[in-house]
Amino acid sequence: MAYEIARDTSTFKYGMSNPAQLEEWLKDHPNAIGLGFLGRSNVGKSSTINALFGNKIAKISKTPGRTREINIFTFRLKDDGKICEDLPEFYFYDLPGYGHAVVSKEMSKNWEVLIDLFFRGISLHTLMINIQDARHPNQKADQDFHQYLRAYNYETFLLFNKIDKLKKQKERAALNNLKPILSKEFKWVKQIYFTSAEKKDGIDQVEGAIISYLLRQLDLIQSM
Repeated sequence: MAYEIARDTSTFKYGMSNPAQLEEWLKDHPNAIGLGFLGRSNVGKSSTINALFGNKIAKISKTPGRTREINIFTFRLKDDGKICEDLPEFYFYDLPGYGHAVVSKEMSKNWEVLIDLFFRGISLHTLMINIQDARHPNQKADQDFHQYLRAYNYETFLLFNKIDKLKKQKERAALNNLKPILSKEFKWVKQIYFTSAEKKDGIDQVEGAIISYLLRQLDLIQSM
């Protein structure tokens, strides 16, 4: 079987900005299999989501850090062009960008509460996909966020996006040399990819790895 993400099935479900509402949803979905997309503002997170799940499924803001909701979507897999009715719906979560926020202190505090609730309550069958700008990798905000992730046991993929913007060979070499360092420092990062959401470079490889993860989690749940 050659599974693919059925892009025409990607559906927006909820925009969670109320902590109580999010907490209730998490309690109602203890075994949800899904993906959490996170990264600094303006690294191409929405563009990556759109490349994977269909054009314009995620809104692209011109003002970094303005999204303060956790947006929840569902999607299906297909095989040979047909929706896999024997497989469940999967979820993905578009989390607000970290490290840059043109918002009030009150909104910023609410964001911290939401994020904390999300990571404490989301199903362990959730793959975290951390997107970074290939031109500015492993910034302090990224390091701080990975230190935060250390407290949890979520498998994580790291995507260096905008790889097409690196024009010099030495820039690509420096990024390549960073891979083993990050893999050693952040044990929960299981795979690292170089991508360009704009050019679609590397997206097929990420999609294949995502599908493998989803099916593996489904097998784990069914064997419980």
